[in-house]
Parts: sequence; structure tokens; C-alpha cells
Amino acid sequence: MPAQPHSRYAELKTQLNLHNYRYHVLDAPLISDLEYDRLLNELKQIEAEHPDWITLDSPTQRAGAGPADRFEKIRHPAPILSLANAFGAEDARAWFERIQKLDDRVEQAQFVVEPKIDGLSVVLHYRDGQFVQGATRGNGEIGEDITGNLRTVKAIPLRIPVVNSKLTAPKYLVVRGEAFIPIKDFETLNKKLEEAGERTYQNPRNTAAGSLRQLDPELTATRPITLLVYQIVHAEGGAVPTSQWEVLEYLKALGFPVANVSKRFKALEAALTYTETFNQGRDQLPYEADGMVIKLDDLKLAADLGFVGKDPRGAIAYKFPAREVTTTLNEIGVAVGRTGVLTPYAVLEPVEINGVTVERATLHNFDFIAEKDIRVGDRVLLKRAGEVIPYVIGPVTDARSGREKKFKPPAKCPACGQAVEHLEGEVAWYCVNAACPAQLLRNIEHFVSRGALDIVGLGIKIVEQLIESGLIEDAADLFALQKADLLKLEGFAEKKAENLLGAIAQAKGQRLNRVIIALGIRGVGEVVANDLARAFGSLSALAQASAEELQQIEGLGPNIADSIVDWFARPANRKVLKKLKSAGVDPQMEKLSSQNQTGKLTGLTFVVTGTLPNFSREAAKEFIESHGGKTVDSVSKKTSYLVLGEAPGSKFEKAKTLGVKIIDEAGLRKLAE
Repeated sequence: MPAQPHSRYAELKTQLNLHNYRYHVLDAPLISDLEYDRLLNELKQIEAEHPDWITLDSPTQRAGAGPADRFEKIRHPAPILSLANAFGAEDARAWFERIQKLDDRVEQAQFVVEPKIDGLSVVLHYRDGQFVQGATRGNGEIGEDITGNLRTVKAIPLRIPVVNSKLTAPKYLVVRGEAFIPIKDFETLNKKLEEAGERTYQNPRNTAAGSLRQLDPELTATRPITLLVYQIVHAEGGAVPTSQWEVLEYLKALGFPVANVSKRFKALEAALTYTETFNQGRDQLPYEADGMVIKLDDLKLAADLGFVGKDPRGAIAYKFPAREVTTTLNEIGVAVGRTGVLTPYAVLEPVEINGVTVERATLHNFDFIAEKDIRVGDRVLLKRAGEVIPYVIGPVTDARSGREKKFKPPAKCPACGQAVEHLEGEVAWYCVNAACPAQLLRNIEHFVSRGALDIVGLGIKIVEQLIESGLIEDAADLFALQKADLLKLEGFAEKKAENLLGAIAQAKGQRLNRVIIALGIRGVGEVVANDLARAFGSLSALAQASAEELQQIEGLGPNIADSIVDWFARPANRKVLKKLKSAGVDPQMEKLSSQNQTGKLTGLTFVVTGTLPNFSREAAKEFIESHGGKTVDSVSKKTSYLVLGEAPGSKFEKAKTLGVKIIDEAGLRKLAE
């Protein structure tokens, strides 16, 4: 029996308030935007028929969810409003017809079309041109103070640059923008996290929102968040434009980032035609957008039109069709990456999303499968946005028949059959067999890379040739290559073969820390490799080290210690070490280790940035380490010195902010004397 209207109304309010909280406060939505919009439209229809039922707790009586308690609250100088939605051109025309009836000026109105970016709405305050405060939208009246986190977003000017010298910014200016992570940067971030065995993120919007709404600005700074500004919320001590198009041009002239696809049109139909070009081809946008916003250009007219509930009449959000579908999960496969990380993927009943037939999708990691209780045979909700690989959002549990099967992570590597490893507290599962065929190509690519053995001329295409021809089965086989072997390969002549063999021979002389990096041990990057080389002095000594001994090194925790011990315990890896030693790759660093105990730079930590006059970046680091110092990649309060060269990056600004001592190459040499 269908629910009575009043009980259904109460049920809808409860559901929508829950979903608002999950989306805006927890950044963990349970349903898609399309499903949310359907529920909200149903609620609005009931309220239109029964206006006397409307209560203050209705989602239509507020602009958004309440702010979280973990940040200080800020009252906005003016309401930060949301917009009503149009689902297609007919809805947009109906909006225009409604406002035409309210004011004759609408007939001659112009329109501005802007992207509706799927990010986190933020409000930025500037006094005397300086960024002094930043907040989330919150409930539209009160937001959360996230000033410290917003300061880490490079697209936000800490002082208004005023590109156009003829302009002057108001004494007090408050602007609104959308913070987001570009699609390509999101893919790169997830790839790095996956290779490091860390938890990957589900989508750019929640990643940006979660990064800005957490308590550690240093973590926020590691996320590739950017921002586009589109509104002046409030201004004092200076005139600002009264046209939306002029506002965008004005903000751009002041130096704020503004969407380059925004355009002004003289008629609604032209605006709708432009909007439809992005509806059909939104992959042209570098960020996720769930629609375009159509605004009246005349801001005074827009303000005079007032509101419908909490929605301003002067603009409408033209929503794109959702790119989410349901299909059957036929199987869960497992892929093996370069670092041995096992990544699950969905094998699906083929389904079309926005003109593309999808048969496979990512499942992020095994924890995600367990948390969402995704089972083989489930009906699953699938999303594809831009060029991002399609991903499974979760199961449709109401569609279950009882024949679905729970999934367990594999006990053995699907590529080589060796036992996999899963350390407590980590997300990733690993195959740590260095000779695993699924990892071989990427392992060798890493082995010969510039930061490892730096074998010049040995690119991935040649590595593929060597593997396909059977000339190498692991990285150590590179040192057994002969000229006759290479001359059999396509594209090789005498000179090319001699050059490559010369580069391989030269790599035998690489320092111990570089060889340790080349081995590709999980969790062992440049800094840890340097520490291991100084502490043990040889591969043989390192191979015999216990987890307890390894943890005596400052900053080296139990997970990395266990990873190192496990790597050297594997028979296949010991075979690689034996072959390397036979080939003459067995660097010793006892002398360097001794210098490190008494060097002038002992106990000091350095970061190198920019181009130095006489040192390459690697040579500078080796110089520091040879005199007992330690080099790290990022600036922190623990950094002793920043070594500054020409064209430095963001590390220079961070060092100044933290009060880290800054020296040049000459200063570094003087310290070491």
C-alpha cells in the first residue's frame, strides 16, 4: 500500500537531510546526484500542493547542510546560495518564461553561461588586497573556517595581484569560487597512491572536499587542488561591476582564476545551444562538471527578481544527464602492478555509458570491496566521468537474489603463483617476487631509470624487446648481455649496441644507495635508501639485517622494515642479488659511512631546489651525504637548510614561511669545510 502523502513527506525530509549530511559534511554520499534530485523534486511537488505542511527542517528551507563542529564557524557577509535545476532545454525555457512574467526587462536580457564544476564551494575574504580568511559554503549562512588549508591552494592569490594596473581592488572584497582537482591530476594522484600501496580515492570531488576539510594543512598541500572564481559576494571601499560578464572580466583582471569556457549571449536560445555543446562533449573540460549555469547578465535585474524559496530566480543550473548506470558484475579480476600491488577490477556485463561500451571497471582496492560488500553476481552502480576509467560505486543490494558470492583476496599472485603479502594497517596486497612476469617490464624500467642505475639509452621499448626475445628474465640479466645478442634485435647496429653495453658497464659503478633504490623494494625511496646505505655499507650486510636492526634507523617504521626483510628472504630475489654480485655490481660504502659519523654536515637535514651553478641535483645530494648530511625531498620544520638555486619551486616559499635557513651552493660548500 503506497505511503500517505504526509507520511511520505516526512520520509522524504528524513532521507534528504541524511543525504545532505553525508554529501556536505562527511563527503561520503550514499546515492547519485540524479537520485538525490529525483527525491528533492518529489518533495518540492508535495510542498507545492500542501504549503501548510512546510517546516523549518525541510531541505527546501536551507541552502545546504550544516557545518561540521571541528572547525570554527564563520557567518558569511551575504547568503551563499544554491540554484534550482533544469533537466534539459524545455526546463530552461520554462524558467525563462516564468521570470519574463515578473519583469518586462527580462525580455531584453543577456545571459552568461558558466561551467557547473563538481567541487567544493569556497568563500575567500580579502582586506587591503590580502587574503585573510577562507570558508566553506556550509549551510549558506554559516561556513567552516578552512583558511589554513586554502592557503595551500596555489591558484588562490594570497595577495590580489591586479594584472590590470588601471584597476584597484576594493578595501574589503569577498569572492566565491569552486575548489576542485583536475581529472588528469586526480588520475596521477591515484596512480602514485596505488604504487605506494596506499588507499586510492573514488572521485575528484570528494577528494578535493575531504582534503580541504581536514585539520592538517600539510596534507592538503600534497593534493593537486585548484580553483576557479565566479562571484563577488560582498565589497566595501570600491566599486564593482553590476553585470555578471563584467564581474568575470573584472575578477580575471584582478588576477583571480576564471573559467575560460564562460561566455555571454544576447538570447536564451544561443545560450542553450552553447550549453548543449558541453552536454554532448563535456570530456573537453579538464574538470568534472555536472552541468552549465545560465545566469542573467544584469545583476541588478537578477537581484530584483528575488527568490523562490532559497533559489534565486536570476539563474538556473542546466544539469547534464547522469553518467551512471547499473549492470551485472560477472567476475572480479586481479591485476599486478610494477611495485607488486594487486589491484582488483570488475568484469561486467557490457553496458553503454554516454556512448561508450564498458566491460571493465576499477574496484579501487580489496578494502573497498569489503566495505561496500560487493559480491560476484551483484547488480552494481557504475560511473564514468570524462576520460577517467569507469569505476564501481557500489552494489544495488535490493536486486540481490541470494546467488551472489562474496569475494576473498587471492592468497597467491595470479601472475607468478607465489604467496602474496598483506601488512596489517595497509590497504594494499603485494606480490614481492622481483621476477614476477607481470612486474618484470616495469621493474626493469625502474631499475634503469635516472634515479636508480641511470642506464642511458635503455628505454622501455628496448626493455620490451629484451624481454620478448627471452634475453632477460630479471634485471640482473642486463649485465650478461653481449653485443651479438643485441645485434639480433630490430633497430640495433654496431654503434648502438656498443653504446648501450657501455652504459650498462658504467652502471656497475653506481653507489650503493642507487643500487638499493633500483631493487624496487616497497617503501624504499631515495631517503630510506640513503639511510640504509649509510647504516649497512653493503648489500650483503643489508640482506642479513633483522627487522629490529632496521628499525634502529630514525624514521624507519615496522612496515618498511618488514618489507625489506621479506624482500631479501625471497629465493627469487636472492637469485637476483647473486647474479648482480657475479656481474660486479656489489658497491661498498664503508668509507662513506665512516665519514658520515664525523662529517661537518652530520646531523643536518637539507632540501635542494632550483638549478645550482656547478652541481647537478644528484651531485649536490651526494656531496651533502658524503659529508654526513641527510637530504630529503620536502621542506618541514625539521629541515636545517634549503639549498637554493635558480628558478626554485614552491619549496622556496615554504622554507621562508617556516623560517628555514636558506643558503646557496657557496654556502653549502663553506658549511662542509
